[in-house]
Amino acid sequence: MTGSGLDLHLDLSADSGGVGRALELALREAVRSGRLAAGARLPGSRSLAADLGMSRGTVVQVYAQLTAEGWLVGTPGSGTRVADLPPCFPADEPSRRDPHSPVPGRRQDATGGLDLRPGRPDLSAFPRTAWASSVRRAVSAADPAAFGYGDPGGLAELRTVVAEYVSRTRGVRADAGSVVITAGFSAGLALLARTFRRLGAARMAIEDPCLQRHRELVRAAGLRVDPLLVDADGADPSALGDGGAALLTPAHQHPRGVVLAPRRRTAFVEWARRNDGYLIEDDYDGEFRYDRQPVGAIQALAPDRVVFGGTTGKALAPGMRIGWLVVPPALREPLLDSIEETSSAVPAVNQLALADLIARGDYDRHIRRIRLVYRRRRTELARRLATVTPTPLEGVSAGLHALLPVASPEHERNLVTAGERAGLRLQGLHVSGYWHAPAGRPAALILGYATPPPHAWRASLDLLTGLIRANG
Repeated sequence: MTGSGLDLHLDLSADSGGVGRALELALREAVRSGRLAAGARLPGSRSLAADLGMSRGTVVQVYAQLTAEGWLVGTPGSGTRVADLPPCFPADEPSRRDPHSPVPGRRQDATGGLDLRPGRPDLSAFPRTAWASSVRRAVSAADPAAFGYGDPGGLAELRTVVAEYVSRTRGVRADAGSVVITAGFSAGLALLARTFRRLGAARMAIEDPCLQRHRELVRAAGLRVDPLLVDADGADPSALGDGGAALLTPAHQHPRGVVLAPRRRTAFVEWARRNDGYLIEDDYDGEFRYDRQPVGAIQALAPDRVVFGGTTGKALAPGMRIGWLVVPPALREPLLDSIEETSSAVPAVNQLALADLIARGDYDRHIRRIRLVYRRRRTELARRLATVTPTPLEGVSAGLHALLPVASPEHERNLVTAGERAGLRLQGLHVSGYWHAPAGRPAALILGYATPPPHAWRASLDLLTGLIRANG
């Protein structure tokens, strides 16, 4: 090929959602399999586009995506090259468990008034009709054995469709044998912390700021929590210790909303390999990116060192209490031991129904529909706030929340308190305990623009902008 002389031999025949997506998948697989060696220079975007019969813009987009994910590196003056990645380990081993062996449960959140707290989807958008149909179909067609004591890692029907789903949508390396079904991500994190403690770990590094609940769960398992300060490039790996695990939200950091920079993705993976450690990738809202395709999962860079976690909590509803972990082979059996010890397996009917919902495409259709709603809401939120404050929203255009910096922790508390008096629920970095050690840390409101039902959205915006105007 012109430019590098490299013949890529790419197979773009797969039905993967367009030529750009097909090129991205083919290049990623070529790097992952070793067909494209570390340091190999790729053709220029113009020459590759001409060879493949696609637009140059498409190739540029694909190169940028894979560079952001850490597969490629771009160097001014020397083109685009394959990143120097650690070798991937074999795929996960199948479970050794007898699927018919017997299996040896936070506070409810009251609601009322208007609500712009983060971490909640619009519950009125739950696909009731599709879910009810999936329940009927799944229960009618299920083998009677599905209702017995099953594999603590989850029913094969759901593990199979989840493996396909996360591979297709997030670039994760997964098969049914690597998936473990959990009662949401928090439940999965508690199980992982318990598992790491049993395996001899003493610490877990967690982003700063982060959900206070995550710190509590990790400490409850007996692990020490080490903060990883988050800046514009995501979590800083320089504070990592010499072992244990690290919990990250790399695609859309919660709550700051930044994306983990490519060089830091690589640094975290290298740390895990060098120290016999593990990364936990909390992909809590990876389906929701509004300005571009989401950055692919870190897990694909090191499936033997990264636990990938997903959940239906943001796409459907937190009350579903269904999530999944894609687990390295060395962790699967110890994790299943933790599930059995805590009797925390997910009910079979819910698993069967979700498997049907995903397999029939209703889950994807629901996500596409509400993604458009949330994108419009974020745009409207930014526009309305611009009329009352010169401070722009922080974080990439993604997820279900945005960060609005305010002058001080006192200002943050005043706004939250004023909101409570006016009937608007708000959260802040300080008020809601996001900082490990809050002294001297910035203040901000964390605005959950997905939370209000349609009839309350404009009223919530009116009240928010009124509060900010009245409180400086």
